[in-house]
Amino acid sequence: MAPVCDTAVRVLPDRVLFAKNSDRDPNEGQLLEWQPRRSHSAGSRLRCTWVEIEQARETHAVLLSRPYWMWGAEMGANEHGVVIGNEAVFTKEPLAETGLTGMDLLRLALERGDSAESAVSVILEWIERAGQGGGCGHEDRSFTYHSSFLVADGREAFVLETAGQKHALERVGEGGRSISNGLSIQPFARQHGDALRTWGAGAASRRACSGRRAREATGAGDLFALLRDHGPGHAAPRYSWLNGAMSAPCVHAGGRVAASQTTGSFVAELAPGRARLWATATAAPCTSLFKPVSVAEPLDLGREPGEQDDGASLWWRHERLHRTVMRDPDRLLPLFSGERDALEARWLADPPAAAEAFAEADRQLARWTARVERAAHAARDIRPAHVRRYWEKRDARARIPA
Repeated sequence: MAPVCDTAVRVLPDRVLFAKNSDRDPNEGQLLEWQPRRSHSAGSRLRCTWVEIEQARETHAVLLSRPYWMWGAEMGANEHGVVIGNEAVFTKEPLAETGLTGMDLLRLALERGDSAESAVSVILEWIERAGQGGGCGHEDRSFTYHSSFLVADGREAFVLETAGQKHALERVGEGGRSISNGLSIQPFARQHGDALRTWGAGAASRRACSGRRAREATGAGDLFALLRDHGPGHAAPRYSWLNGAMSAPCVHAGGRVAASQTTGSFVAELAPGRARLWATATAAPCTSLFKPVSVAEPLDLGREPGEQDDGASLWWRHERLHRTVMRDPDRLLPLFSGERDALEARWLADPPAAAEAFAEADRQLARWTARVERAAHAARDIRPAHVRRYWEKRDARARIPA
């Protein structure tokens, strides 16, 4: 088991708040990608991750946060102010060897839906027409699952949960709602959920944490804090032998049975006709900087990340900081987190252009990494032995320099 996630929403009278952590294998680089509005010829075909389907005549402009090897995306937004996050859910229904992945369905809904309601319809249409299935894991490409979705626009939000071709739909009322890696709409969840695998993914504890914070959120800054949460009263991750630090929304890998790492984070503040978006484009939100982004403002972020340290892409350059900090987060994280939080507060009050923000973020990343690496020479790795062994193997696979 690898991919786990948390997605949360709060529906307010005048706007909708949305937050999502994408939790996947630690060396699976995730990139921000902009796709423009396009027209397509009649009868054209579209190759998704594993299957080919009919292409739409028109597709919307989208901003995606996408694992490097997939066509589909973990989260994103479109030009109409629709945002979607998806979750792996574990069910009693048979798993298909091939089909549309949950990430494919998410991207299709963003490219073809101009409201939250129509995006839900796109997902249901293509589950019926093509089915969901196919490998979704990075380390284990045969690992597959069914999906749930949180779909929102500036007026409303929906939770859509699936088990094969079966589904349940809930319109989110005024207040907070979150989804993790377990079915939650009753009686659908009791009828179709796999209780053991859902428990192993730590879904209940993460959903309780993200749901509480979602109900209390009033703005994007509260959502940043939600996605960085390591659990009540804990500034640093808490690791278990079973599943590492998967008990809170900010997930850190290191379990013997299940392991996952937050590899990208996304936040949206939506109102009719307006969308303010924020993304890390890096792993581990507790060590990352949320930067303003826009569907209408594509950026060239340089080299796209893959599965090995390239020394150049934003995602892998941040991994130097992230993986060093996690050796002793109580000591190393405070070396820059105060500056990071102050910069975010300034941007929340007066967001700069996305290109300006990413340029400043690059400068700060270089400063903070150098500062943390100097201090780390005298730091002891305080993580449990099984967690250290887990990360030594992933670092070797990623060819990260010592």
